[in-house]
Amino acid sequence: MRVLLQTSVDIPSIDWGGLSPLLIMAGAPLIFLTLWSLLGDRLPRRTPSLVTALVGVATIVAAAIQWGRLDGDLPQGFSTVAGAYGVDGFSMLLTCLIAVAVTLTALFAHDYLEREAIYSAEFFVLLMLSASGGMVMAGANDLIVLFLGVEVLSIAVYILAASHARRVESQEAGLKYFVLGAFASAFLLYGIALMYGATGSTNLAHIRDAIGGLEDRGLAFGAMALLLVGLGFKVAAVPFHAWTPDVYHGSPSPVVSFMASAVKVGGFAGLLRVFNVSLGGLADDWTPMLFVLACLSMVLGAVVGIVQDNVKRMLAYSSISHAGFILVGAEAATSDGMSAALYYLTAYTFIAIGSFAVISVVSGQGDARTSIRDFDGLAKRKPVLALGFTILLLAQAGVPFTTGFLGKFFVIGAAIETKAYLLAVVAMLSAVVGAFLYLRIVLAMYANDGDDRPAIDVPFTAAFTIAVTVLFTVFFGVFADPLVDLVRDALPVIAAG
Repeated sequence: MRVLLQTSVDIPSIDWGGLSPLLIMAGAPLIFLTLWSLLGDRLPRRTPSLVTALVGVATIVAAAIQWGRLDGDLPQGFSTVAGAYGVDGFSMLLTCLIAVAVTLTALFAHDYLEREAIYSAEFFVLLMLSASGGMVMAGANDLIVLFLGVEVLSIAVYILAASHARRVESQEAGLKYFVLGAFASAFLLYGIALMYGATGSTNLAHIRDAIGGLEDRGLAFGAMALLLVGLGFKVAAVPFHAWTPDVYHGSPSPVVSFMASAVKVGGFAGLLRVFNVSLGGLADDWTPMLFVLACLSMVLGAVVGIVQDNVKRMLAYSSISHAGFILVGAEAATSDGMSAALYYLTAYTFIAIGSFAVISVVSGQGDARTSIRDFDGLAKRKPVLALGFTILLLAQAGVPFTTGFLGKFFVIGAAIETKAYLLAVVAMLSAVVGAFLYLRIVLAMYANDGDDRPAIDVPFTAAFTIAVTVLFTVFFGVFADPLVDLVRDALPVIAAG
């Protein structure tokens, strides 16, 4: 006897155009790795670097096209894949930032890898795969999708951090990052489970609609706390920052450039999308937590960074402090606060890439010369390189006519608008204290001799990366309107699928 089983399967509609930036960044490394395994011996050694940079540019173009589709839409965004992935100005802006980080990091990473004799195409494949995870986080409209993005982003970076097999510090950095990252992922996953228990869904649109009608919010509060632990680790906010100095110090400099830019962008993408949009109805309950994290991050990053004598560790604590400033904008829980946080995140992405490109050049074989004394007399040895690094450091300090100044101005303004005066005061004092950190490096470059320091070779790709980041920092620090308008149009939208 023949039994016919008839089942109907609901296949979600997929807007392939909306997914095109993600598909480019996730699909290209798989195709490239296959072709490289077959044809690698016949291709120039710089091919993986150039391919990765071109993939980054293609991703930026695709994201710009999709962003252009949203003009005139109200709300300006839509969801695809059964409401699991959102295409809006927020996801497209952060996709562009991650793609920029991939492009610029790939350009100067080639010469670093050649110098260290660890060259391999797999480095660039992992770079693109990690970036694709960050892009998933930027558009995630579901907590499960967000978790998958976190894992894709993180696992590749764990390997990249330990990719310098002949340096014990690199192996230690990879292991520390992996162990602590696994704990953070467990907290994040537990938070997702509690949020599902509280609202009956992991979809951010459903959570937003259900959260206001909850009579007992105990589970939701627990979920928020655990979600903040998991995402706070990714953005290196205090007290979830312990991994940052050691991992930044031990990892290869191009990897640190990627971590300080793309990984931080991915972490804040998830945090802003979950808390400021989906859980906006409970803002009165989670803003105190962000208040504490922002204050601790700004103060500890500035104060502890001052006493360091290794430039990579100094910028690691600087990264912690910058995370605190971005949290100031998020804590405002307003559209202006969101725009301020996005502006700061955009500005810092370029500043971080340029800063670690300089460190990559100066550090020499084995990343051995990263002490502040190794920067003595850099203005005499390489005046243009020192000038570029000085501009980037002053931008981090918040000196006018740079994007760093405007970033601090906007987030502090957002705090004042919401009457968070104490937070604004802490931010301003932290900026003053933190300025000494950057001035220490500037003084070493210009005031000290450094005649006994070895010669420095600046590859063209590193020079190009530094020049792009410096020009961006200065140009949009003077002519701010285009970038300000861009981030104001990049507010996240969670549309039901």
